[in-house]
Amino acid sequence: MFNIGDYVTRKSYNNDIVFKIIGVNDNTYYLNGVSVRLYADSPVEDLVLYNGKEDDKFVPVMDEYRDLDRNEYFYLPGRILHIDGDNDYLDKCMEFYKKNKLRAYGIYLSEDEMPEKVGVLLEQYNPDILVLTGHDSFSRSKRDKYKNTSNFVLAVTNARKYEKDHEKLFIIAGACQSNYEDLIKAGANFASSPKRINIHALDPAIVAASLSFSNKSEDIDIIKILSKTKYGPSGMGGIITKGSMYIGYPR
Repeated sequence: MFNIGDYVTRKSYNNDIVFKIIGVNDNTYYLNGVSVRLYADSPVEDLVLYNGKEDDKFVPVMDEYRDLDRNEYFYLPGRILHIDGDNDYLDKCMEFYKKNKLRAYGIYLSEDEMPEKVGVLLEQYNPDILVLTGHDSFSRSKRDKYKNTSNFVLAVTNARKYEKDHEKLFIIAGACQSNYEDLIKAGANFASSPKRINIHALDPAIVAASLSFSNKSEDIDIIKILSKTKYGPSGMGGIITKGSMYIGYPR
């Protein structure tokens, strides 16, 4: 009835999220959110075929950050290293960075590989901004309530061994329903998810781009940055620092 690659929704969740089928085992279908960082599985009888390809019309606009006075000054936005546990979402984020003319490097790693490899990648790419994201989930019924928060926390901790200063290395960490408080305590500048909700695939990249375009001599506008994300402060939160962009004169 359904094939790998088909787009579907779930009747039991009022067809609220569009998924792509990524695997099948007997009557169980394994799903990946098209625009929301969410893995799920479902019995075949709960699925409905979705006729469109994308369910999401969310298009973040960065024009107010990129409206720079290029006649007089020159600008050096912060460099981004984006490490993602999902290849499809990584591609979306890299396309977003490219559209906004940002210097960004994308690496695919499973979440459990991030703690071990983040230090080597920081040495290799020497970014101003580090994104650690992928998939996570929260369950009140399980003893280990978070699927990948512990991996993100350890990766942030190891990144802070490389650079302790929050204004020399900006870290954005977490995914859907991650433990926001633990990630901030570990050393992240921004993290998900204050309200333990799902986040949009682009939310970590939107925050990274906003930090990249923020003036290094001024405090960031944290409310403005969070307003750019799909779900605002329910999905992402952070601390106030200076930005990462140098401004020079003359052009």
